[in-house]
Amino acid sequence: MPDIFDEVAEDLRAERARRLWKRYGALVLGVLVFVLAGIGAHQSWRWYEAREAEKAAIAFMAAHRAAEAEGADLRAMAQRFEEASRGAPTGYRDLARLRAAALKAETGDLAEALRLYDAIAADSSADPLYRDLASLLWVIRSLDQGDLAILAGRITPLTRPESAWNASAREVAGMIALRAGKREEARQAFQALAADVTAPRGVRERAQRLAMGLEG
Repeated sequence: MPDIFDEVAEDLRAERARRLWKRYGALVLGVLVFVLAGIGAHQSWRWYEAREAEKAAIAFMAAHRAAEAEGADLRAMAQRFEEASRGAPTGYRDLARLRAAALKAETGDLAEALRLYDAIAADSSADPLYRDLASLLWVIRSLDQGDLAILAGRITPLTRPESAWNASAREVAGMIALRAGKREEARQAFQALAADVTAPRGVRERAQRLAMGLEG
């Protein structure tokens, strides 16, 4: 007969894993959305300075400021970004679609957000940086209810050392393992990420906290 104390300890570990999942899953997404917004603003300003696509840059920045304003109608802003992407220069088009997808997800239209992320990821004319980011965001937005095998299959290529999103992808891969109940695999993944000096400090710190929470 199993020891009752062993059963209680296992229940406590499972509950701790669930709390970690709820606490840090949204944080990972929030960091990446912030990064996306920063990329958009920076890239738009580069376009403006180079006079390569001045009208597109101005339109993007106007939409970005409007979306960030207090009380903004985010559904309408998602539509505005999607409309702005049509006929725009490639880089601007990709950023506008990414912002539209993020806003759609934020306002509850997850199916449409995932469709946009998929479209960008599959677009051979898009910059590989944005294609990979779209795949990463697709996985993150699907973490709570997506098929684990599919999620793992889509995130694995992004964990390669040469991937621009390597650290974030490894963090998400650990989250997938955690959701699958593979606590030891998740702990090892977070430990390795926490020790990786090439990863951003914020990612390393989160990974360290997650690894510590999964110990015992």
